[in-house]
Order: sequence, then structure tokens, then C-alpha cells
Amino acid sequence: MYWRLRTAAMFAAMTLILVVIGGLVGYLFKNWMIGMAVMLVISIAFNFYAYFFSKGMALRANKVQLVTREQEPRLYGIVEGIALKAGLPMPEVGISNVPMPNAFATGRNPKNAAVVATRPLLSLLTDDELEGVMAHEMSHVKNRDILVMSVASTMASLVAYVTRVAVWSSMFSNDENNGLSLVIALIADITLPIAAMLVQLGVSRNREYLADESGARITGKPMALASALTKIESGCTTKANNYDNPSYESVWISSPFGMKKARGLVNLFRTHPTTPDRIARLKALDEEINGIKHL
Repeated sequence: MYWRLRTAAMFAAMTLILVVIGGLVGYLFKNWMIGMAVMLVISIAFNFYAYFFSKGMALRANKVQLVTREQEPRLYGIVEGIALKAGLPMPEVGISNVPMPNAFATGRNPKNAAVVATRPLLSLLTDDELEGVMAHEMSHVKNRDILVMSVASTMASLVAYVTRVAVWSSMFSNDENNGLSLVIALIADITLPIAAMLVQLGVSRNREYLADESGARITGKPMALASALTKIESGCTTKANNYDNPSYESVWISSPFGMKKARGLVNLFRTHPTTPDRIARLKALDEEINGIKHL
């Protein structure tokens, strides 16, 4: 419940940013209704595209091949078992050949979902660890995280787009207060997209914590997921990993670019929580579920 409330608070912050931008656009056009109408149309268009096409884009971008039970019995069987435990429809199952151990889920709802594992992940993990990873991904599906992150990403993109439009509008305006309008637009163009990005990244990190907890509760084995996360992070930092698509960094269970220890402001720009932080929470959950104390 705590992480759901945190996510709701972050969306409220994103909405507040959009309201501020709407007021700014209205000020520049001398009509707040025009500003809000333009933003509403753009927002609907962006969200429509993200809602219906994000799944196909993610699968194509990461070279995913959808597989059957006959082709990948181990992975398919594990996903099927988790779907039954979680009360979810069986998602499509995919394999990606990108050279790193990792996994992700995509799809706008449980009836239109796909879970994906990479070949190196299948080779690296035990059955319990792989089950923990797939339960994490199925939790993203159950919690509607793909939709949440698509909307958060779209809103952040919209903020950046509209503030840039405001700058150009101010530059070519003939209004007597053009200088002041330009200064306000430039300040908004610098600060508001950064604020929106921080909110988006905060949502991403919180959804990872939530999926860790939800997935571990499905399997009843939090430490299997903790072990898998350690192996995945180690695998993502090897020279063999040449993943170069930062646009999809947030979809994977662990950052494809490694998670070097950092504190303070650096953490604000992470798409994922640090692995030690995630493991600490999983240890606490293991104590709650199984009564096992960890030092």
C-alpha cells in the first residue's frame, strides 16, 4: 500500500507540473483556454499512441522472438505456473538474444501482455531464481505498471514538448511584454522538464520495489529473487554486454547499464533502485513471510 500511495503522490506532482505549464501557455497566448485545449489534444494523442503501440515497439526494439511451450518448455512452464498462482491470463512469452542476463514485461493490460527473458538469463539462473524474476515481471503486469510507466513517460515528453513550444512562441511574439514572456518560458523550459523527468524516474523506482514485493509474495521465496538480482547485476556489468538503447532502460528488471553504488542526488536520476536496497527489502520480506532472520 505504501508504494501505491507514493506512486499516486508522484502522479499528482506530474499533474501539478502540467497545470503550471497550462497556465504558462495560456499566459503566452492571452487565453488560458487555448493553452489548456492544445495541451489536452497533444496529451490525448501521446497517450493513445503509448497505450496501443508500446508493446510492439518494446518487442521490436529488443529483438524479441515469441515462443511456444514446445520451443521453450522450461521458461513457458514457469510463466504458466506463476500466472495460475497470480490469477492472471497466460501472457505471451518471448526470448531476446541481447547479450546480457535480464528480463522485462510489456503490454497495456493482463490480456495483452508479454514477458521476456534473455538467453543469457536462462543460462545463468536456477529454476527458483528464474521463477522469482518471472514473478516480478508478472507483477508488473498485474499492477498495470506498464500502463503507469507509459503514461508517466508520455507526460514527461509532453512537458518537454510544450515548454519548448512556449519558448519559440515567445521568441516570435510581437507582444509588448515579449521580453518577460521569453524569460518565463526559458526558465520553464529548463526547470519543468527536469522536474517531470525526476517524477517519472521516481515512479519507475517505486514500481520496481512494488514488483519485487508482489512477485516475492507470489512465489513465497524472496531470497530467490534477491539471488537472481545479484547475478543479473553482475552479468550486466560484463564486457559482453553491449546494450545501447537507453530509451528502454527502465523496462528491464535490472538496469542494462549496471547499478554502481551511489548516494545523494545521483539516486534521483536512476531508473531502478540499487540492488543492495532491493535485497535489503527482500530480506525484510523473507523474515515476514518465512520467519527467517537475516543479518
